[in-house]
Amino acid sequence: MEPSSLEGIADVERVDGAEARPDAPFDLLVEVPHGADRRAHYDALRARLVGDLPDDLHEFFHANTDTGAWAYGRRVAERLVALDPHRRALVVRCLVPRTFVDTNRLADATDELASGGLTAGVPSYVRDPADRALLLSMHRAYVGLVESAYDLVCGGGGFALLPHTYGPRSMGIARVDDDIVNALRAAWAPDAWASWPLRPEIDLITRDPDGGVFVDAPLVDEVLEAYAALGYAARDSETYTLHPSTQGARWTTRHPGQTLSLEVRRDLLVDRFHLLEELAVSPERVARVAEPLAAAIRGWLVREGR
Repeated sequence: MEPSSLEGIADVERVDGAEARPDAPFDLLVEVPHGADRRAHYDALRARLVGDLPDDLHEFFHANTDTGAWAYGRRVAERLVALDPHRRALVVRCLVPRTFVDTNRLADATDELASGGLTAGVPSYVRDPADRALLLSMHRAYVGLVESAYDLVCGGGGFALLPHTYGPRSMGIARVDDDIVNALRAAWAPDAWASWPLRPEIDLITRDPDGGVFVDAPLVDEVLEAYAALGYAARDSETYTLHPSTQGARWTTRHPGQTLSLEVRRDLLVDRFHLLEELAVSPERVARVAEPLAAAIRGWLVREGR
């Protein structure tokens, strides 16, 4: 059964080619678990929470949300159906800010994930029982929706793209707790900011922590070569792995060879970067990042006889 949008939780959009049959199977799923990237997304859910939260928590939202991920993911879907007008894509955008609950984590993921550069499912600063119950119910609803989407698309022989973005530098913040806003402000101070290690411009996430590979090797090679030709410094699993506490790892290991997760540096998708403010993505920059992905996914589908 084709999933549909859930108010305040997920937008589900069909992107059909001009010659696609309305009953044809979907060739591509684009799932954006951190798609809540506008201040309005944050404000809408914050207004529903009753407990106390750290002051100016919206600054953490802007620093941590995947601005641009939905934009380039959707652009990949548009380009795929433009290249092959008979194809269909399904785009799922989560509307739940990861500031309050991370739908790309297992619900019981804890703060100890910080050692792997990850955040917990529900952060420790969310203490009110009613708030936690609401957030976990939203988490369950989103995960149930995307599980049906993966079953539909990947279960039918299609491909899934999981687009993410990250900040330009790896900041030395050990924990996400009540002091997170102050920690971010200190890390963003000019002298401190310049000292943090620069991340790869683009980093594919293809391996689990033990080195197991779950992504199609020819597709990985094609994507890396295409980005290099455009002048991007693209890498493979330098920053993150398919951590078992993430939903992304769950979908990838369930459908080996049929998915690709990646991180794109946020500053490559905007004309002006500021860690603690809402960002405006550049359509031209988004299109440039999306093109190699669309071409590689099209090649994969052709090799698979789709």
